[in-house]
Amino acid sequence: MSEHHHLRIEKPPKVSVGPKSVTTASKMILKAMPPWKALRLLGKLNQKKGIDCPGCAWPDPDKRSKIGEFCENGVKAIAEEAQHKLAGEDFFKLHTIDSLRKKSDYWLGHQGRLAQPMIKKEGSARYEPIAWEEAFETIGNHLKSLSHPDEAVFYTSGRTSNEAAFLYQLFVRKYGTNNLPDCSNMCHESSGIGLSETLGIGKGSVTLQDFEHAEVILIFGQNPGTNHPRMLSSLEKAKRKGAKIIVINPLKEVALMKFKNPQKINGWISKGTEIADLYLQIRINEDVALLKAWLKLLLQDENNLDMDFIRDKTSGIEALKADLANHELEDLIRQSGLSKEDVLLSAHWLSAKNKIIACWAMGLTQHVNAVDNIREIVNLLLLKGSIGKQGAGTCPVRGHSNVQGDRTMGIWERPTKAWTDKLKEAFNFDPPQSPGYNVVETIEAMNQNKVSFFMALGGNFLPAAPDTLYTEQGIRKCELTVHISTKLNRTHLAPGKISLILPCLGRTDKHIQNGKEQVVTVENSMGVVHGSHGSLTPPSKLLKSEPEIVASIAAAALGNDDINWAGLVEDYDNIRALIAKAVNGFENYNERLKRDNGFELPNGARKGEFNTPSKKAVFTVNQLSEKIPDGHDYVMMTIRSHDQFNTTVYGMDDRYRGVFGGRNVVFMNKEDMQSESLSQGDIVELSNNYKISRKVAGFAVVPYDIPKGCVATYFPEANPLVPLHLHARGSHTPASKSVGVNVRKVK
Repeated sequence: MSEHHHLRIEKPPKVSVGPKSVTTASKMILKAMPPWKALRLLGKLNQKKGIDCPGCAWPDPDKRSKIGEFCENGVKAIAEEAQHKLAGEDFFKLHTIDSLRKKSDYWLGHQGRLAQPMIKKEGSARYEPIAWEEAFETIGNHLKSLSHPDEAVFYTSGRTSNEAAFLYQLFVRKYGTNNLPDCSNMCHESSGIGLSETLGIGKGSVTLQDFEHAEVILIFGQNPGTNHPRMLSSLEKAKRKGAKIIVINPLKEVALMKFKNPQKINGWISKGTEIADLYLQIRINEDVALLKAWLKLLLQDENNLDMDFIRDKTSGIEALKADLANHELEDLIRQSGLSKEDVLLSAHWLSAKNKIIACWAMGLTQHVNAVDNIREIVNLLLLKGSIGKQGAGTCPVRGHSNVQGDRTMGIWERPTKAWTDKLKEAFNFDPPQSPGYNVVETIEAMNQNKVSFFMALGGNFLPAAPDTLYTEQGIRKCELTVHISTKLNRTHLAPGKISLILPCLGRTDKHIQNGKEQVVTVENSMGVVHGSHGSLTPPSKLLKSEPEIVASIAAAALGNDDINWAGLVEDYDNIRALIAKAVNGFENYNERLKRDNGFELPNGARKGEFNTPSKKAVFTVNQLSEKIPDGHDYVMMTIRSHDQFNTTVYGMDDRYRGVFGGRNVVFMNKEDMQSESLSQGDIVELSNNYKISRKVAGFAVVPYDIPKGCVATYFPEANPLVPLHLHARGSHTPASKSVGVNVRKVK
């Protein structure tokens, strides 16, 4: 509640990025490090043979900017990781775990890089130092003691390198389980399921160059100005080449309205580039209603369609037509919350063009009907033949910098038979076949005492997960929890009976093995694999790289194994040689990595080839949105602030929405505020009742341009309101973007 003394609400700005973004980023990085270090880092960020920014997975152009190939939030990410401050033995002597729990996530993240391995012993109130070998022995002994490998869970964050991820999944499967939940389960799993079912590949089909040829770009449920600002440069370029951009989003987001490119002179002196030609402020999770309306309108005239593509390359069109016949156009438009005029205008633009790119993020993937959302987008693109041609296709925009690469490397709780067969052939063992736990199943299993061991390779599992209190209860039931991390986070403060924190190198740090600098690799949102070269001396001599930590744990847990784990990490080329044996598309990995721009992985949909059972793209029949349970007045969506990346809070401001000095806020429509007798700044309690009652208190009301009946709150502060069982059909992704809530004034 004290944060509200500092809360300031202003009118949101009318333009994004520009000089203000440059000055904000400069202040942030210069606060974290001296100017010489900042210049050295930024000069290498996202450059060829440079450091891959951990801030997002947006691709790098072939021709890089000499001024700097980075954005404001990328600078914030680097400032957080490369800060001079250290949190070591002295820090943990000063603070008990309970005292740290009272601190904010912002405070925790600014206590510095973790400096040495730490252990919380059973019955202890604080972390204390432990030697690396003792830590590995503790983990190995515990894993050997379990009655079944499925009592262990191995979580992964999307910032992990390909090398670490591949070793991790290989070790876990040799240990005997597929319990490999990851951050994809909480964000883009719905994209992977929907795209795999319809197009035969769980990745997007476009390249960065396609944006230069697109005629229409659809942006669903996405806020690039905060989450992947470098995308705005691609949108600006597309606009200048004549593309129409249609934004479909409940919240008015300034970056999707006007953008000033700070890397160009006119970005400093002009009024900026208008991004959205049409901004459709849809009600939360009514995207399928809009898409069905578009489909009905397009099907009125075959001249709107690519009939040759539909006949030769697709199946299921008749079932789609039959489904659409069951819906009245007027009803669909009414359900969307949009005006008939805007729906007809946008449908007209779509009817006249066939080079259409559809982009989306978690505004589409975190609903009960999330997979339906994705498949309905595919239906639209298939009608237009907008798959497998230049300037057209699917573009799920990932957040974490290597979340797509982790999945390519086998971080998945439900591996295909083709994957396990390849592992068996390459490494001569029988991988487990039964599905493992995803994130939702992991939380339930921990609470049912089915999981004794929880390990996280990066990430901040507790606040990122739904149903926060229930998740914490489950983690604390574990006998041993292990966290491979760069900085202190909230999950470290919900320890099992014994808990280990193992500090690792970050992207900015040099990886040196046997006196030789190593390169790690990542895969961006569009399937390009490239290297990342750390350039800084690690802040502590007691840090180890993620591949080395994983290899050491594998050796301790598996004992006399036929893989020389220690030898693999002496030179990361050894790891990539194994990947080349086991993963399709990575043949001659080490040689191809030497290319300046990396190399592109195979993508059938990009070529109009579909790896479905019928070898054709599939039209599907999809459901409209799930209605919130009776007794709830509003649909709540969780969002990030501009000073945030996932659970990492860079600051307490959200400049683009006019919120300064606090995060416990709820954005509301002004008419809804009037009906509740609420004024700006009033403090409210948010609650709901999904089988059990949940509530969060101390949220300040902020009037905002959002449809009636919809509210928005920050993630992870509102995550306690997201029930664990409320998740997407098929993907189990938590439905954090469509939660029923009530709002009650408390003062």
